[in-house]
Amino acid sequence: MGKEGKLKKEERRREKEELKKRKKEEKARLKAEKKELREQKKRERREAAEELLELPDLEAAVGAEPLGVLEEAEERALAGPGPVAPAEVAGGSGEGMRAAPGAIAEAPEETGAALPGAGVARESTEGEEEREGWFTRLRRGLSRSRTNIFTPLARAMASRRFDEAFWEEVEDILVGADVGMEMTIRLVERVKERVAREGLREPDELMAAFREAVAETLDQGDRSLRFADSGPSVFLVVGVNGTGKTTTIAKLAHLLRKEGKRVILAAGDTFRAAGIEQLEAWGQRVGVHTVKHRQGADAAAVVHDAVESALAREMDVVIADTAGRLHTKANLMEELKKIKRVAERRAPVTETLLVIDATTGQNGLIQARQFKEAVEVTGVVLTKLDGTAKGGIVVAIAHELGIPIKFIGVGEKLDDLHPFDPREFAAALFS
Repeated sequence: MGKEGKLKKEERRREKEELKKRKKEEKARLKAEKKELREQKKRERREAAEELLELPDLEAAVGAEPLGVLEEAEERALAGPGPVAPAEVAGGSGEGMRAAPGAIAEAPEETGAALPGAGVARESTEGEEEREGWFTRLRRGLSRSRTNIFTPLARAMASRRFDEAFWEEVEDILVGADVGMEMTIRLVERVKERVAREGLREPDELMAAFREAVAETLDQGDRSLRFADSGPSVFLVVGVNGTGKTTTIAKLAHLLRKEGKRVILAAGDTFRAAGIEQLEAWGQRVGVHTVKHRQGADAAAVVHDAVESALAREMDVVIADTAGRLHTKANLMEELKKIKRVAERRAPVTETLLVIDATTGQNGLIQARQFKEAVEVTGVVLTKLDGTAKGGIVVAIAHELGIPIKFIGVGEKLDDLHPFDPREFAAALFS
């Protein structure tokens, strides 16, 4: 066989391998989409069931009084109109973002003269309604965790015998909710001291003491997002596979756009099949441009190009996706460090947000420790709190790591990511 024949044979072999590779990738993509669709249907069914059954079950379980003022406010919020859906933005180019900042459907200004202070009053009312709506969703999302913590605590407190057997039962309840042994002991000791000091005897007083102790523990560091003084800020989003990084990025971009920020995405998850396409689809839905390379490309190069694009287009924030790094793989952690180094050549990395799936429980703590050692994590985003009965992991993470929890997610909608408020969270968990 001549040289030309060998070359043709080699070319045919490469074509077959390429075709085989594409078929394999397409099969993996379809499989991932089917799995995601099944999971979404399961979540929707579960949320619908919990929405209908949650409050009556809780009241029956603890012998609660009729709905108080807070619960009545929540019922009114539920009965009112839902949040306005974000506008679909085709293409999501940088130019489109400047032409339609925010891409959120807003109510038109009312015509005619307005009474003095009417605009302020309307904004205040809308803010209160939005907050009530979020608190209602938060309570609903924490229903399983609240049933696992609040209900047994309420039963234990109903006896009003705060002896050693009672405190041991409380410790078992908190450990079972993934609060962690060390944090459980600290919480119980803090509440016991307050009981002795203030002479607390009523169950509602004791529950309030637990609620305040948890809120104080969760109040760690600065929970606000940090931005560069000038030019674009880079947010790295890290975490293991399956934690919900891609959807969290979309929700965060949506939130920033509502605040008037110009956002661009970097599809740095070049390892996972369909990871690039998934982020691009979310970007189009939110109305932001996504910088991407082919699958298997250098993630650091993608982030570099995204930063250059942000500088050219005068963007405010670059949100960079990263591959779902297994926290036990040292070489993959080194790649995350490389991404950060490359990005900081042209723009500061002001946030490194670790996304943790709350359903993983104590394993989430292990992930957080490893990522903290590798890439100076500035904040935690906890997802899927609506899918776990062990919401106490939030307390364990805040206590053991000292990293501020900046956002929490309790659903799949774009508005289901919210800045973390320790007292709001404690109120939703212990009410």
